[in-house]
Amino acid sequence: MIRAQAVHKSFGSTPALDSVTAEIRTGSIYGLIGSNGAGKSTFLRILAGILRPDSGSVTIDDQPVFENPEIKSRCFMISDEPYFFSGCTPRDLKEYYKTIYPHFDEARFRSLMNNFGLDERRKIRTFSKGMKKQVSVICAVSSGADYLFCDETFDGLDPVARQAVKSLFAGDVAEFCATPVIASHNLRELEDFCDCIGLLHRGGILFSRDLDDMKLNIQKIQLIPGDIPAPEILRDLDVMDTQRSGRMLTVTVRGNRAETEARLRAANPLYFELLPLSLEEIFIAETEVNGYDARKLIV
Repeated sequence: MIRAQAVHKSFGSTPALDSVTAEIRTGSIYGLIGSNGAGKSTFLRILAGILRPDSGSVTIDDQPVFENPEIKSRCFMISDEPYFFSGCTPRDLKEYYKTIYPHFDEARFRSLMNNFGLDERRKIRTFSKGMKKQVSVICAVSSGADYLFCDETFDGLDPVARQAVKSLFAGDVAEFCATPVIASHNLRELEDFCDCIGLLHRGGILFSRDLDDMKLNIQKIQLIPGDIPAPEILRDLDVMDTQRSGRMLTVTVRGNRAETEARLRAANPLYFELLPLSLEEIFIAETEVNGYDARKLIV
């Protein structure tokens, strides 16, 4: 279990994280999403023990992470812009990581390098961005680390490589009870295979919960009112957003699906339908409630 409690971090006078509290279960795939500058990369670096929080605490299996070599040997960080030693090859990188990770699987490293079509003797600086990401992922899953902290890992990967990386993460969760924590702007990628989602906004965490529960508790409704006017129909619902197109209303509400449907039926509208929400729509709805509205950005 990863526990972050009231974590605060600033860089000079610029706040990056403000009292972030979250729990990440071992053996789950945790997706970290958020607006630009929300603090996703900073939070990942604190979880991995690279940065020390100004206040608050981060523990893994009830032990502090920062300056704890035993815990950090169970963590692997895949940076958004990975750094490689000058002139090194994947083979050099493998030998380096073997000195840090006692359970580094050299056979798996070689097999994955071959499967991805990567030459372990070639200088990494000659690789494309996507190939460099592939090398980082291969090192991560070969390291034997229990906790993988991944910052925009899918950025630069082609569709086949993205699917292969997802399969690697999912396989390690199933077989080794690994725990990938993946920060990404590509919400569609995370929606496919994450168990839990944390939403960071302006340095604070808005929520952290199971993806399925999140979808069950936010509903999108298309509605054409009948004899009862729309304001009266919606009065008892927790409305997050309303848009109108002619007589048709599209309403996003917070609440249980069955209860929401029962209230709408009782109002006897001419037409209504409850539609599934994507993770992107949930992100927009939640952040709009907190003042981050695309319509305000273009005014």
